[in-house]
Amino acid sequence: MMALYCPRPATGALLGGRCGGRGGNGGIVVASTARATPPPAKMEEGRLDRPRWSGETPLSRLVGALISFKPLYSVMKLASRQVIISTAEKSNIPWRDMAREILESDVHKEFERIRDPSDYLNPFHAYDDGNLSWLAAAEAEAATMSIAKRAIPEASTVEEANKIVRGNWLTAIEQHHLKYSGNCEINDILDVGCSVGVSTRFLAERFPSAKATGLDLSPYFVAVAEYKEKKIKRKNPIRWVHANGEATGLPSKSFDLVTLAYVCHECPARAIIGLVEEAFRLLRPGGTIALTDNSPKSKVLQELSPVLFTLLKSTEPFLDEYYLLDLEETMREAGFVNVNTILTDPRHRTVTATVPL
Repeated sequence: MMALYCPRPATGALLGGRCGGRGGNGGIVVASTARATPPPAKMEEGRLDRPRWSGETPLSRLVGALISFKPLYSVMKLASRQVIISTAEKSNIPWRDMAREILESDVHKEFERIRDPSDYLNPFHAYDDGNLSWLAAAEAEAATMSIAKRAIPEASTVEEANKIVRGNWLTAIEQHHLKYSGNCEINDILDVGCSVGVSTRFLAERFPSAKATGLDLSPYFVAVAEYKEKKIKRKNPIRWVHANGEATGLPSKSFDLVTLAYVCHECPARAIIGLVEEAFRLLRPGGTIALTDNSPKSKVLQELSPVLFTLLKSTEPFLDEYYLLDLEETMREAGFVNVNTILTDPRHRTVTATVPL
């Protein structure tokens, strides 16, 4: 596995020229900064195809049995939530303050314009209503910040951690598109499962000339994304869409890049397949799909302690299905070519692929 760490200006250039044209930037621009950056994260694959605590192993079944015992699950859920929040606040992420700002704002006005979904009712992340609650939406950005800090614990700040986690993700996308797109410019971006828009905003900053769209099935998340976007002045404002990523209702061949960031591990296998197939429909020839999520081969994840992986599985009902699914083969079966997987931080992989020209 190669390690990526290429921070660059937020106003990074687009890739290539017009579709079928020549030229473009010759590679990835690496920004230099006066401030010392954290050392490159050590990214290692473990010896296993997936963690022992996932899938159909005896250990996985034991953990599943414990989680299915409701009195014990209630305790696990509370403990998991406390661990998540305390870990974030120890990393100087003001979890409770960030949530309070959203809950006490007029974000509810945004929600009134958004329809309720007909399903999407599974509990997630220690929330009884899953992603269908104001509390989940209010805490989503702090939780996302925690992902970066957990991935790069040696980083002194969340910003430094994101330079690696988000920087490597964006660089992997750029390098793949530059190599396989046939010089098609990235003009239209769709971020599926955008939550409250954190990943969408990173994409908009990296590709400032592109039109970015964030799409999520939770009306609460979309409302918070719209509320936050109103505070930002942008040449191309982000468009927010409330829809199911498996059936978006958006026109075919209307995007050059479709991304799913930390989405697939929250979905059953059938939904992941549906998301990939819908992305193929939405992309133009030469377009790129990029999925980033937990890596089954991550040495860090394979070596989680029993306490941590039990708490993790108690809040992620579809984690076993995610780890058992061959994501690369799923993309090939949907019609994608040039499928590549790279470990972009010690915990997460980025899988990229192309719609044939």
